[in-house]
Amino acid sequence: MSQPNFDLTGKVALVTGASRGIGQAIAEAYAAARAKVVLVSRKQAGLDAVAEIIRGNGGEALPIAAHTGSDEAVTAVVQQATETWGGIDIVVNNAATNPHFGPLLTAEESQWDKIYDVNVKGYFRVAKACVPGMRERGGGKIINIASIAGLKPQPMMGIYCVSKAAVLMLTQVLAVELAGDNIQVNAIAPGFVKTKFSAALWSNPQINEMVLKTIPQGRMAEPAELTGMALYLASEASSFTTGATMLVDGGQLVSSGIGM
Repeated sequence: MSQPNFDLTGKVALVTGASRGIGQAIAEAYAAARAKVVLVSRKQAGLDAVAEIIRGNGGEALPIAAHTGSDEAVTAVVQQATETWGGIDIVVNNAATNPHFGPLLTAEESQWDKIYDVNVKGYFRVAKACVPGMRERGGGKIINIASIAGLKPQPMMGIYCVSKAAVLMLTQVLAVELAGDNIQVNAIAPGFVKTKFSAALWSNPQINEMVLKTIPQGRMAEPAELTGMALYLASEASSFTTGATMLVDGGQLVSSGIGM
């Protein structure tokens, strides 16, 4: 029986939200597994810094500043990546936003629109732009970064929770629709990860203490702790895994301490 193969040699991976946090960690892990990595985020300077790290470690990176809220920008990224490296085999949809922190009914419609445009429609836009090329290349992998917030309500994060629930269903629908094209579509649902994105939680001592009480392992994850799952889902080792949601949450979802 052959051993699982996690090597990404010859593969091209596009990672959104790649300038920091989870996206950066996954991009660096893919480069270490010998993939060529397309780095996408809104600000070029942050992407260039990550690309420098990857190249310094002997990897290949193509940093492209773009906003996944724009069809034209996403299409341009895919075209540039295809012109440079021939196509895209792996997509990691990671870019996200959460401009509203508070009770759900205090949110403005503009905040709903912003969160959905990036967290849900952004994932759709990237997948739509990449799938034709994946079909031509004989298959591919789409990995959507969701959250346990899509499975269980989290305090003061209502719209974000709803958007991540939508990501989970988007993942399942695409998994069914693209299975015949040998494209596997899966989601990673992290718990609380210590990044700049989650700073509103861990930088507040009271909120931080409340959060840690809900996590059986008693701490937040570091971004690098998601890379093992991301590597599995990007590699040939996951050839019969599709439509799945992979929890990486330190036991938070199954803990009785989670909830409002």
